[in-house]
Amino acid sequence: MNRPDLILLSGGALLAFAVVPVAAKPPAPTSILPPVVAPQPAIPAPVAPVAPPVIVTPPPVPLPPLSSAQESWLNDWLRRGAAEGLMAKSKAAAALTGDALLSATLDRARALSTGRVSTADFLNIWALRPAPFDPRPSLAKAIAEDRLPQWAAGLTPPYSGYDGLRKGLANYERIRDSGGWPKLSADASPDAIRKRLAIEDKAVTPDEKLVDALQRAQRRYGLNPTGQLGARTLAELNVPVEDRIAAIMANMERWRWMPRSLPVNRVQVNIAAAVLTMFEGDQPVKSMRAVTGSPDNQTPMLSSSIHSIVVNPPWNVPASIARKELFPKGRATLLRQGYKIIGTPEGGQRIVQPAGPNSALGRLKFDFNNPFAVYLHDTPARAKFQSYDRLASHGCIRLEKPVPLAEMMVTGDPKLAGQIQTLIDEGKTQRVSLPQEVAVYLLYWTAFAGSDGVMNFRSDPYGWDKLLAQKIEASSRRVDPTADHSTAIASKD
Repeated sequence: MNRPDLILLSGGALLAFAVVPVAAKPPAPTSILPPVVAPQPAIPAPVAPVAPPVIVTPPPVPLPPLSSAQESWLNDWLRRGAAEGLMAKSKAAAALTGDALLSATLDRARALSTGRVSTADFLNIWALRPAPFDPRPSLAKAIAEDRLPQWAAGLTPPYSGYDGLRKGLANYERIRDSGGWPKLSADASPDAIRKRLAIEDKAVTPDEKLVDALQRAQRRYGLNPTGQLGARTLAELNVPVEDRIAAIMANMERWRWMPRSLPVNRVQVNIAAAVLTMFEGDQPVKSMRAVTGSPDNQTPMLSSSIHSIVVNPPWNVPASIARKELFPKGRATLLRQGYKIIGTPEGGQRIVQPAGPNSALGRLKFDFNNPFAVYLHDTPARAKFQSYDRLASHGCIRLEKPVPLAEMMVTGDPKLAGQIQTLIDEGKTQRVSLPQEVAVYLLYWTAFAGSDGVMNFRSDPYGWDKLLAQKIEASSRRVDPTADHSTAIASKD
């Protein structure tokens, strides 16, 4: 089917090519020819230096003097930093006054709004970066209007996900301060198992079947709900409470990196859980299993917008995969398996897998701009979607149900609505531009509260929770006068 909104990609268009910029010619020099004297070689006119633009930095917004009641309130507020996951524990700090109090208040406001950890201390793969925030203007207004509690309440992320973590943090801190939980062995008695489960799950009762209580715990941990105390379940139950607190702190910090309003229509991928959720009107309307990056090929955290879908995409094999996994098989084997080996302008070779039912990208590829060359795509390998361990890709996200997802994205175009499978069946490689770009967020959620308020956890496959919790604690110790310097959290194994 030929339509102006579909771009057919020929075989030649699939080859990479470079565009070489043409250097701009400088203006011809001005000749200065003295009278009567024979012409002399042209002398370029001196070029006057161009002064850099003057950058005017406005003076900082002045802060009104604090009343004694306001000073008292701010000191109490600062001591509650541990409740927001900014440190493992607070210390009984002396009351601050004057500039020291205002400085600590501004620092806390920035930490709650955009995160405790500076973006300069992020891993490169943590590409989800918070927007800059200057708390001085709003603080000055709050002091002048005597509305400090309202101002402070508006600093934290306005999401139920963050509030659920804050409540969960308070609960796990109580568990920690009460001694944590005992370590179970594989031959633990039913009573010991039940007692351990009840520490995190108040719905456990003495007369409930143990298999039911175990299944509920396994679902909270993202495990296969067998109802049996297998090795994976035992390992999750024996995770120290300090590590659970570290996970909650890390996830609260990631919420602080999020924008204060999200597009009502968007795609969210939980990398750690390997699940994609589609939102319409700010409500989740479809979820599907996904396969995300393995610990050796991590999927980045980022936000972008899906702008087009490639139907029947070929796979231009990344150089690293070709070098490590395909070229060692030998040229003859690759050709027999349907790959094409193409020469590059530099004299090298690259591998392309043509479009078709066996293409590693399946029948659909969802493109969005990002510096990591990752995307969402179909796959002919379906077995992994039945597994509870789905971190197995090279970094891209494989989708369990790509066709319904594509259909949802093109519903705004009457020419495309309901036509995705028809386009696939044509067998041609075509790029479909979406009627409206769809925001996409690749996120790393390993701790979140369920609808019943009980905390759910996923394993920390990339080790980012402990690392981030350490960075939060170290940053707080450097700048926060209320941080307990004697407390360590999330020590490396």
